[in-house]
Amino acid sequence: MAAANYLQSEDQFLCSICLDVFTDPVSIPCGHNFCKNCITEHWNTNDQYKCPLCEEGFTTRPDLRVNTFISEMVAQFRQSAQQKASSSSSEHQVSKPGEVPCDVCTGTKLKALKSCLVCLVSYCETHQEPHLTTSGLKRHQLIDPVENVEGRMCTKHDKPLELFCKTDQTCVCMLCTVLDHKMHDVVPLKEGYEGKKAKLGKTEAEIQQMIQKRRLKIQEIKHSVDLSEEDADREIAEGVQVFTSLKESVERGLNEFIDTIKEKQKTTEKQAKAFIKELEQEISELMKRRTEVEQVLRSEDHLHLLQSVQSLNIQQPPPTKDWTEVSIRPSSYEGTVVKAVVQLEETLSKQMKKLLEAEVKRVQQYAVDVTLDPDTAHPNLILSDDGKQVNHGDVRKNLPDNPERFSKCVYVLAKQSFSSGRFYFEVQVKEKTDWPLGVARESIKRKEDITLSPEKGNWMIWLRNGNKYEANAGPPVRLSLKSPPQKSRKLLSGAKLTVFVMLRREHPPRQVSTQAGRVFRDM
Repeated sequence: MAAANYLQSEDQFLCSICLDVFTDPVSIPCGHNFCKNCITEHWNTNDQYKCPLCEEGFTTRPDLRVNTFISEMVAQFRQSAQQKASSSSSEHQVSKPGEVPCDVCTGTKLKALKSCLVCLVSYCETHQEPHLTTSGLKRHQLIDPVENVEGRMCTKHDKPLELFCKTDQTCVCMLCTVLDHKMHDVVPLKEGYEGKKAKLGKTEAEIQQMIQKRRLKIQEIKHSVDLSEEDADREIAEGVQVFTSLKESVERGLNEFIDTIKEKQKTTEKQAKAFIKELEQEISELMKRRTEVEQVLRSEDHLHLLQSVQSLNIQQPPPTKDWTEVSIRPSSYEGTVVKAVVQLEETLSKQMKKLLEAEVKRVQQYAVDVTLDPDTAHPNLILSDDGKQVNHGDVRKNLPDNPERFSKCVYVLAKQSFSSGRFYFEVQVKEKTDWPLGVARESIKRKEDITLSPEKGNWMIWLRNGNKYEANAGPPVRLSLKSPPQKSRKLLSGAKLTVFVMLRREHPPRQVSTQAGRVFRDM
């Protein structure tokens, strides 16, 4: 089928079966003209020989001969149409990727303007003209161009999908409503379209909101990474400074130790040199006296020998020191290393104390105030008016047994609870022989016995019998402390937690005081 630029009088050159310009036009006895192949295929698929336009019947199949007059007219029209098509092809928009092309165009496909639900074909501006001018085609339903026009038809009844079944959530034709979907809630496509579009709009808004939340979460995570990197750089810088200081202290202690050893060795060497010098001087005097004696001994003159001995007094040795008890004892280095290490330990201990004080100050700038909740306190507990102190009473008070109150275990919770972040608080435990302290989930049991372990929703440390410190980690872990704590410091983080204090009866009654704590927030 060829493409053409039709005028108002072009209907006479169109075959009413293929809707295109005649190819081998033939006339049948009623006077109507068709393409030879079109009318042949039409009669081959029908039991009766009728005209597709006027429906006049023929008893026998008419002979088909090409109408030479119309054929010549069609040839002239085709030539003229091709010239007009080539000159006006630039005026029509060529189909681009993603656009619906015309199904009739050969060669370059133009953009389709309409799709026919009867013909199941998409047409460009030129090829849709018969649907606008031919009476038989005007009744066809044209819609905006769509791909796969066959998908707009009901596969079961070969009718246009014009309705929407809300019951089965599917598009149906008119025949479906009286057969398969007879009792279903069926509405026009437009109504179903608007309802679905509204829901999709809501879904799109929800998805967009979810996307926005996740983008914000990404920003939050990136910000947390940036803060973590800043904290890491700052901590590294502080750590390098601390370890450099410690290294300098160790090197200084080592140098002092070496200097001490060397100083002792120098003292020994100095003393030895002094003795050696003195001995050498005596040796020199003795050698001089020996020379004099040797000279006298070589004399054969009796008188001269006697006079020389008497005048020089050589029989007596020169004055010397008694070296019998004199000796150099090696320097004693015992304890030098121990003393140096002890001094280094004292220096490190001082620096460690400064570090701990600095660390405490760092956490204390984020303190959270903790007050005890009287609505959770066991009836045997006595709370101060400000909620900062608690002690064990001998008499069980008559209190309302509200759901929050511990009725079996002698416990009390704080009013404050924390659902995220890290928090710091202190509890005064000075001079106490027994104290448990920790945090617990808000869902901790109030009316029955409680097993102290993280699996049961509580994290506890305690002092038992005045000297046994433990962390109740299930099983408990023994803690080694150099000295009893004056304050019990606590860091908590994570899930919904609250300060948890447990008291046992004691004589005299024991009192526990809470102080302002500090908070770390996880960024």
